[in-house]
Amino acid sequence: MNGKFPQHFLWGGAVAANQVEGAYQADGKGLSTSDLQPQGIFGAITPRTAGDSGIKDVAIDFYHRYPEDIALFAEMGFKCLRTSIAWTRIFPQGDEETPNEAGLAFYDRLFDEMAKYGIQPLITLSHYEMPYGLVKHYGGWGDRRTIDFFERYARTVFERYKHKVKHWLTFNEINMSLHAPFTGVGLPQESDKSAIYQAIHHQLVASAKAVKACHEIVPEGKIGNMLLGGILYPLSCKPEDLLETQRQNRDWLFFGDVQARGYYPAYMQRFFRENGIQVAITEEDRQTLRETIDFISFSYYMSGCVTADPEQYETARGNILDMVPNPHLAGSEWGWQIDPIGLRYLLNVLYDRYQKPLFIVENGLGAKDRVEADGSIHDDYRINYLNDHLVQVAEAIDDGVEVMGYTSWGPIDLVSASKAEMSKRYGFIHVDRDDAGNGSLDRRRKKSFYWYRDVIHSNGASLKDRR
Repeated sequence: MNGKFPQHFLWGGAVAANQVEGAYQADGKGLSTSDLQPQGIFGAITPRTAGDSGIKDVAIDFYHRYPEDIALFAEMGFKCLRTSIAWTRIFPQGDEETPNEAGLAFYDRLFDEMAKYGIQPLITLSHYEMPYGLVKHYGGWGDRRTIDFFERYARTVFERYKHKVKHWLTFNEINMSLHAPFTGVGLPQESDKSAIYQAIHHQLVASAKAVKACHEIVPEGKIGNMLLGGILYPLSCKPEDLLETQRQNRDWLFFGDVQARGYYPAYMQRFFRENGIQVAITEEDRQTLRETIDFISFSYYMSGCVTADPEQYETARGNILDMVPNPHLAGSEWGWQIDPIGLRYLLNVLYDRYQKPLFIVENGLGAKDRVEADGSIHDDYRINYLNDHLVQVAEAIDDGVEVMGYTSWGPIDLVSASKAEMSKRYGFIHVDRDDAGNGSLDRRRKKSFYWYRDVIHSNGASLKDRR
């Protein structure tokens, strides 16, 4: 692998505020939509009452323990850490005129701590959460006024951190709103397609406004989108399977098309027309959308297959999406199919489509780790998974794909998004906490910690081609 990764490749890891910070009401923070999903994004929406609690309320207490965690990331040699700003720490209800200074000050401290070690922040503006006040009083992203509230928030943090943060993302896995609308756009799960796509449109306009604001306020910075990279293959070479695969891939590529090209593609116009979907798009919206992102970022965990006759096959749930399993691939403990070559394929697909730099901002293996009697954790399964995916990243770079960096999901154990579990662990660093919230929260290095440290220090030269 020596020489394939660029000299200034951004190696690191990725977390999200609502999955690591805890301190869910500290220092003036308001309630977010995530706070009302104690069992994860597929769980019931539960109003908060006095005295209740959920595992995300404390999470791994990153809010108070971040200096220790940043030091561990630095020990691995991180060049970059992706995290998010909790919108409700800055605007607790979402519609305030002035921001919450205590929330702004927390991220000042966090970014200053990262700077001590030369770790660059990659900051997501909205990662699977928004102020619940905007849902309660305005109907979330279904209301056009939310665009202005988001723009105010974005401009506030750009101004505050313009000298500390040079890489930004707008909405995490923006395409997931099609599958979990409350998490994505603050709408009820049973909302019809017209309502969901209208809310998505408002979010796309807000994303473009944030891009424009970033270019104005942080001229030397870069801002990207973030897609759930759910790449699909045809189950067979039947033309019908191929056509259905193209259609389903366009379901998520549509978001990248708008954010990278600046307009709605023709195939979506047909989709709206044939499905009776009404989306109000103003001429001002069309002008706003022309402000396009600087790079494409995405998550990749698994691939799947598509058939024109899905009722004949069982589906497997992966990262939000249901897919027909690929008979040629093995799966993880959670049934997610493991496809390293799919990452190389996806990188080439996205680069061919957009000709913009790419950033892999989530990739990892969720597994149940075992702590041995001597305190060690031998997670060779995680090492093998990440090694094989990074070998394919190197191959894509050799193909000519421009890859900015790689931030594994989650470098430290955190609360999973899908079901709010601690037992589904991704980290190089173990956190002593279980699904019931019991544990000391002590941090412990796994075997993969030292492996990833070597990968970063060698700029990928230590990777092994196990094919």
